[in-house]
Amino acid sequence: MFGITPLGWLHTLGSLPAIPAAIYMLARHGRIVPRSPAGQLYFICMVIGALTVFLVAKAPVSPIVAAVTLIVLFAGYGVGRIPFLGRAAVYLETFLLTLTVFLLMVPTVSETLRRVPDGNPIASDPNSPILKAALASLAAMLVLGLAAQFIHLIRTGGEKERADTVN
Repeated sequence: MFGITPLGWLHTLGSLPAIPAAIYMLARHGRIVPRSPAGQLYFICMVIGALTVFLVAKAPVSPIVAAVTLIVLFAGYGVGRIPFLGRAAVYLETFLLTLTVFLLMVPTVSETLRRVPDGNPIASDPNSPILKAALASLAAMLVLGLAAQFIHLIRTGGEKERADTVN
């Protein structure tokens, strides 16, 4: 179905839970909260998704995107533990982890539009106007989402510790 191999299904189903986990955290906390149960699920699913890209992707850019995603993901989960960054850590963490959501959604939207419905996809090729519009919308959501997150952090004084302990 959809021209996906068994390994492709492992990649898809392994990374898929990251999307609702991200949506939940963004809606509930205004950002990805790494040291929460949803944050841990997000991390595991993102690692599974990014690592399996190396085994399933056909586009030459895919391994590069996967490597960048892993670097940004690990940086985002680690930056909050660097004491000398102080309050800047929560802003950097928020930026990096929001960028991972964007890096997750770009191929998700692209692959979905190029495969669904099965046999007659919405976007027939990578240059499809609807695909370009969808990706442009994701880029706009990244910029607006980061602005909203930073405004929220400024208003709450970057209350990282309180948010990190919330489930």
